[in-house]
Amino acid sequence: MCQNVTATRIDVGVILDLDTYVGKMSKTCLEMAMDDFYSAHNDYTTRLVLHTRNATSDAVTAASAAIELLKSYQVKAILGPQQSRQADFIADIGNTTQVPIISFTATSPLLSHLETPYFIQMAQVDTSQLKAIAAIVKAAQWREIVPIYERSHYGSGIISYLADAMQGIGTRIPHRCGISPSATDDQILKELYNLMTMQTRVFIVHMLPSLAYRLFLKAKEVGMMSNGYAWIVTDGIASLLSSMDPKVINSMQGVIGVKTYPPQTRELDQFTKRWEQQFHKKYPGINHVQLNAFGLGAYDSIFALAMAVEKADIANSQFSKPAIQDKMTDLETIGVLESGQKLLQSVLKTKFTGLSGGVEFINGQLPISAFQVVNLVGNDAISIGHWTENGITEQLPASNENSIEEKNFMKKVVWPGKSGRIPKGWDIPVNEKKLRIGVPVKAGFSQFINVETDPQTKAPIITGYCKEVFEAVMKSLPYAVPYEYEPFETSEGSGESAGTYDDLVGNISTETKEGVMMLSLVT
Repeated sequence: MCQNVTATRIDVGVILDLDTYVGKMSKTCLEMAMDDFYSAHNDYTTRLVLHTRNATSDAVTAASAAIELLKSYQVKAILGPQQSRQADFIADIGNTTQVPIISFTATSPLLSHLETPYFIQMAQVDTSQLKAIAAIVKAAQWREIVPIYERSHYGSGIISYLADAMQGIGTRIPHRCGISPSATDDQILKELYNLMTMQTRVFIVHMLPSLAYRLFLKAKEVGMMSNGYAWIVTDGIASLLSSMDPKVINSMQGVIGVKTYPPQTRELDQFTKRWEQQFHKKYPGINHVQLNAFGLGAYDSIFALAMAVEKADIANSQFSKPAIQDKMTDLETIGVLESGQKLLQSVLKTKFTGLSGGVEFINGQLPISAFQVVNLVGNDAISIGHWTENGITEQLPASNENSIEEKNFMKKVVWPGKSGRIPKGWDIPVNEKKLRIGVPVKAGFSQFINVETDPQTKAPIITGYCKEVFEAVMKSLPYAVPYEYEPFETSEGSGESAGTYDDLVGNISTETKEGVMMLSLVT
């Protein structure tokens, strides 16, 4: 159909990380949604006009882009941003200016609509998937799990909720492993080596894909993607399994993922084919692509906002600007959108069936949807089940009658190391045996090394420069090594040397106790 040339322009900001796959996918979906919606609604008196900015995966850049869009175009709404830590900034900007912020990719539960009412999450909040993850852990009868998460607004937001979910099924979290988004490869290795010294072999990974890819490459390098280990990844990673680099896919074999599962309709199938053609046309250099829930949320957000704008009748709405004063910030000079509250309520009342499923908002968020459980085998993320409030099922739609035994569902999984057996979830740590450090017992030069005995516990007390140097070296290692000091004396607590330095050093090669190496701490 022809465009309605008399329609009033409604400027809308778009903030994405256009250097990422999700950013490119979302932008393509937004543009296709614009064409599809206004082709079907040529009688509308308003028309959204998108102004897109690249946040380059940076929170400050995203916030700056939001202010620039408000100043330059007086946008009536902003779609985005892409990351939760960016949304934390921009949600406050939306509150201050009363401009609705609609994000279809920021999923942190710390982004509360109650605290920032102009922020709307058009994506499944991260806590939505925890019951599905708990169902997997329960089915495998794992008594302990360790979360590996990104130390950021996005990664940390889910941890307390995950602990509650695990407590609900009687599973402990003996350790929490947080990794900085800016961690070096050596720092990632240090965390992995530390995990290898612990008994737990079940890990739940919640972090942005860029960090997750590096984590799994290093996990494979140190042997943690082998038989006996179990890895579960959350929606933000699982939704991109089929579009990852082949090296990363190879490092993640046997991983289980939980991802949002939209209703499989003819409309979705037709759109997916059109989207793939359009995406390859715009980005011919990207070979591995798959449309996911984030892209569908982008598409549906255009429909939701376009309908809300038309119903709210805000065509002539302006920003109410304050009187100019000295030392005012850019944000203060923008003012407040006069019809902001009216548009916000119109968006929140929007209800329709989109490509992602039923769209309606409860406290500024979408209700919990179904989740698909996938297993990465070869180049494919193979579906092994689906989760709804009724439990894990073979196929959707599900009911209590067709729910399957969760233990049977686990039999379909191919685990790391190509094993068909459910990992027991624990193992003897790689460094369970302590390194024995032989210490010479001698008179004189106590400032270098000195051995005394605790009168109550009879434990050796080691002091001196050599001990301090040794412990500084041990702390610098990228992994944990348990060790214990053993004085080289005739009998425990005797204080008498058991021989010369040569005798002490000789015990390194003879291994006084079978299977345990001894180092000598000598001056």
